[in-house]
This record gives sequence, structure tokens and C-alpha cells, in this order.
Amino acid sequence: MIRRLLACLFVASPLVAAPAPDATSIVAGLAQTSTVTGETILTGNPHVDYGDLRLRADEIRIDPQTKIATARGHAVLTQGPRRLLADVITYHAADGTYTVGELRVGEFPIYISGSSATGSREQIVINDARVTVPEPGPFVPTLHAARLQFTADKQLHAERASAGIGPVRPVALRGFDQDLRSPMLPNLSLTAGYRRSLGAFIVAGLRVPILPQLQLGGDLGLYSSRGIMAGPSGSYEGGNETVGYRGDFRSGFISDYGTRYTDILGRAIPRNRGFATWQHQQHITDRLALTGELNYWRDSEVLRDFRPGEFFPVQQPDTFLESTYAGDNYFVSLFARFQPNSFQVVQQRLPELRFDLLPITLPGGFVERFNASVAVLREDPLPAAPYTPALNRRLRSDRFDAYYGLSRPIRPTDWFAFTPVAGGRITHYANLDGARNDYTRTLGEVGFDAELRTSGTFDYKNPRWKIDGLRHLLTPRVSYRYIPEAEKGARYIPPIDRRSFSTYLQPLGLGDIRNIDELRGTSTLRFGLDNTLQTRDPDYGSRDLVVFNVANDLRFERDPDERDVSEIHTELAVMPARWLELGVYQSFRPQDFTLREFNTGVTLRSGDDWAVRFSSNFLRRELEDYFLEGQRRINEVFEGIVRLRYDARQDRFIEQIYGIRQNIANTWSVDYTISLYGGNRRESRFGLNIRIDAIRF
Repeated sequence: MIRRLLACLFVASPLVAAPAPDATSIVAGLAQTSTVTGETILTGNPHVDYGDLRLRADEIRIDPQTKIATARGHAVLTQGPRRLLADVITYHAADGTYTVGELRVGEFPIYISGSSATGSREQIVINDARVTVPEPGPFVPTLHAARLQFTADKQLHAERASAGIGPVRPVALRGFDQDLRSPMLPNLSLTAGYRRSLGAFIVAGLRVPILPQLQLGGDLGLYSSRGIMAGPSGSYEGGNETVGYRGDFRSGFISDYGTRYTDILGRAIPRNRGFATWQHQQHITDRLALTGELNYWRDSEVLRDFRPGEFFPVQQPDTFLESTYAGDNYFVSLFARFQPNSFQVVQQRLPELRFDLLPITLPGGFVERFNASVAVLREDPLPAAPYTPALNRRLRSDRFDAYYGLSRPIRPTDWFAFTPVAGGRITHYANLDGARNDYTRTLGEVGFDAELRTSGTFDYKNPRWKIDGLRHLLTPRVSYRYIPEAEKGARYIPPIDRRSFSTYLQPLGLGDIRNIDELRGTSTLRFGLDNTLQTRDPDYGSRDLVVFNVANDLRFERDPDERDVSEIHTELAVMPARWLELGVYQSFRPQDFTLREFNTGVTLRSGDDWAVRFSSNFLRRELEDYFLEGQRRINEVFEGIVRLRYDARQDRFIEQIYGIRQNIANTWSVDYTISLYGGNRRESRFGLNIRIDAIRF
């Protein structure tokens, strides 16, 4: 029989005023009172609750005089997600503290054992502590400390500690502090393998917590055919969700005695090579933010040779610093861009101060927008090289630029809107190196934006595809902009912010154009048709099933290499279910239906079991590539991975990667990969890699 006893039967009334919680409850199969000691003896799977703290054991003895509860035999103390196990636990109800002998404590993501401990609701202090992440094992990160403090808000403080893997702990730490809500070792990695261009190699990276907000360490790479690359690295993070900062830096330097070939400009690569990268993000206040990035490469190929995983996503490094203040309806930003590398042309801003006013509705229904900037612009030429013999012109200007625009939306119905647009832009250039020392250009624009919103609903349901009704949104759009004589002053203006290669339709509005140093007269009518098919979603209200958009331009003024009617651009996205995604983009000439660009992407996935993505890129006379990426979970430990890239113009596979990914104790991810490359590349035709990464914990 289960008996529930009230606290007043055995605990004196002063307990109510003690630091322990007000309410105490007891559940036991059998309750007895000792005639010798006066203790209440609870057996039969008993447990005692002190607020959010629960004490459970084979036997619990409660002394009503001292207010001490002693739990013996498989004793367990739980408080929220924390669980403490020991043979004997002594709880002092008067002050809410407890003492234990040998113990084990678990709270995600760590496991702690020790010889003895004292604790309270706020913290537990463990002697001769051994910490593992997660459960104990031969290959898991381990920390041993003479004294360990573990607080309720997941702060860990260790004294006279050593850290390592399993029983091997080579790193001695006088003190150690860690917020368990942050990763303990986010950048522990080891890569080994062989490539003909590098020889046999091994690359290790390790960062050690120095302060709660700072981790410092370094990367060390040994290459049998190239030498030793080493450099410091680190990361830092602090603050809260509103005000805080985080950053990461990494570097590597080597005296490369191998075959180095030439850089992107055809110059011989020097023996002393290196790189340094840094990223920083900070919210100084809830309105003021700071973002920065540094990418210094001693030569254009250093990351491609030694860090290919970091090179291929970003082949044009950027170095900048920007601070932005967000007002109630405006933004003020200070932006600087630098050129630390000698192999790329950079439109430097030294710096640029910019003000952006968000659209404001004025009396009469008018909407105004305004932006202005002051910039010191520089563009230094590349040094003479085999591939760049003529790029030796230095460009500079100090530029003031401002735009003001007015629009007046006219909505005779809720499904039609017509918005006339007018605006002006003034740009003043100073400190020019050409025929004039300064020049002022004034431009104006007129035009309109019109859209027709229509919709239809259909009572179609399909439980298998989780479709609960259909809604079709159809929006035809027409826009026109007239910007006369935009090319005036071109012979005086240094073309620093100039047009860049792009296959997509560019912004029409004068206030949205970025290439303001290389403008052209515009008289363009743009047609667009947006289609969206949606269904109800229990979590988000609605979700898109199909998105299909079409647009093209009719040019009344054009450059000699342009046609009156631009290519027709279409984009299609199909997302009928969580496991299927299809995306297509294409552009073609309407005059003869010649396909100019065609990009596709199809993703299929089955939860965590497998996923495959097929994609392609086609640009007439430039490229035709096909990609296949897939992963297949074999069991809880192993996963197969594959990546293929086929170049149809060269009729060969230019990249093949086959591998197995292994999960060791939910702590380490080990990739075993074989790489095969084709074509004229710096990379070796064959590569073998073994990479070990610490899973974030």
C-alpha cells in the first residue's frame, strides 16, 4: 500500500521558513518510525520532494530533529535536467545543502564523476572530478580537475585541471572556465592523407579555452613535399542576444620548397607563402552593429593548395569593416573596403559614409525615399604580369552622391495598383586625375510601376501530400523607367563602381543602380508575371507549393551589343513536400528561342536516412556542368557520401569524391574519402584524405 505523508507529521514547523522550498511531499511503500532514534524510515521505492528537488533511494531516513534526510542504496538526487547518483546522499533540509561520497552526475552535454561533493540548488562542488563529453569512453574529450564547480546556470569552473582524449590528458590547465551552453571544443580537427602535389600530409587544429569568452590555439600542417605550415587561430564570443560579439581568426605560414607553379596572373609564386583570415560580428547596442572581415593571401593559390575546403566557396576574398546604426526609419553606415592582396582589383572605399531614409508616406498619399553617401574611392592597378600587361591605370575620386524619389500609389481597387515614380540623383566627383579636377552630374528619372493582383481558391485535398486546399496567386507587373543622358560625363568620371558581368535582369530605378560611375541612358519597359500556388499549413498558416515567375525587358534605348527585346527570364520552384525540392532558372532569346542559360537543382531526401541532389549549370559558350551529391546512412555509425562533377564541354568527370563518414561515440566525425580529378588543374589527379572533426557538443 502506498502512503502519502504530510510534512507536518515528521518535520518541525521551522522548516517552512528555511531556505528549502515550502512544500515537501513523501511517497513510500512502507513508512516506519524508529523507537531508538526517532527517525522516519521509508522503504518500498520511496522518494521525497523538496520543491523541484527529488531524493530517491532503496531506503530514506528522515530525522525530524536535525531535518536531515539520509538516502542509502541506489540513491538518486534529481533537479531539473541534472541527475546525481551515489551510494549515500545526505540532504540538509534546513539550508538546502547535501553531501555525498563517490558520485556520478549527468546533465547534457556532460558526465561527471568524483570522489566526494557538496552541493545546493545553486551549485555543486566536486573533488577529484573527471568530466567527459558526452558519456565516458576511450575516445571522448576528458577533463580531470582537483576541484570542480558546476552551477545551476551551466557554468563550469575547474581548478588544477588537465584535458585530453580518454585517459591521455597532455594539456595542463591551471584554471578552466566554460559555459556549457557554448561548444567546449568547436574547432578540434585532424586531417591526414596523400596528394601528389603535397605528398603525405597531416593537418591538426586545436583551440583551448583561455577565458570564458576566448579560445586560442593554432593549426599545424606537415607536408612531405612542401614543408611545415603553422599559424595561430582562435575564436571569441560574449554578451547576450541583444548586445554581444563573436569572431574567429585563422592563419598559416610556410616556406614552400615544393613545385609552386604560377598564380592567377601568371607570376611565379614565391617560396614564402601564407594567409590570415578574420571574421567579426558585434551588436554594440540594440541599434548599433559592427561587422568586419579580413582575408590576406600572400598569393592567389595558397588556400587552393593547402586549404581547398576554404578556397572553393570563396575564390575572391574580401576585406572590409562596416558599422551600421539603425534609427526609427533610417540607417547610417560607415563602410571601408581595403585591398590587402596584390593579385586582385578591389574597388576600395576609404571609407564611405552613407545615409538611407526608409520610405515615408507624406500628406496626399505621396511616398518619399532618400539616400546620400560620401566616399573616398580608390582602385589600384595590378602589377605587370603575363596575364595582365595592360591593367596599369590607377583610379581615384572623392564622391558625393544623393538620390531623392517620390512616388504616388494609386489603388482604385484592392486588386490593382498604379504608382507613378519620379526622382533625381546628383553626383559630385572631386580630386580627379583626368582632364578635370572635379565634375558634377545631375540626372532625373520618371516612370511607373503597375501590378494586378488576382487569386483563386480550390477545395482540393490530398492527405498523402499534406495538401489542404489550394490558393493560386497571379500578379502581372509592368514597370517603366526613363533616365535620359545618364552617360554624360563618362570621359571625366573614373569608372570605379562600374558594371559587372551578370546574366540576370538588373535594377531599373535610378536610386537602386549600383554602377553609378558607368551609367547609360535608360528607356526600358519591364514585364513580369508572378505565380504562386499555396496550401494551408498547420504551423505557418500557408506554405508555397509552386512558384513560377517570368520577366523580360523592352528597351527603347540600348547599347550596340544589346537587342531591343531582352532575354526572357523564368524561374520555377516546386516544393510539394518536405522531401522534394525542384528549382529551375532559364533565360532564352524570344527572337529565335535560343537558350542562353539553364540552371537546375533537384533535391530528394528521406529524413536522416538518405539525401541526393542533382544540379546543372549551362551558360552558352561558357560552361555546361552537371553535379551529383548524395549521402546514405548505412547504420548508426557509418554513412556513405559521393560527389560527382561532369563537364559536358570537355566530355569528362572533372571531380569525383567517394567516401565513408563514421560517427565515433557521438563525439567524433571521421571522413574517409578518395578524390579523383580530371582536366588541367593544380590539384592532383588522385587524393586520399582522412579527416577527423569534433562534433559540436
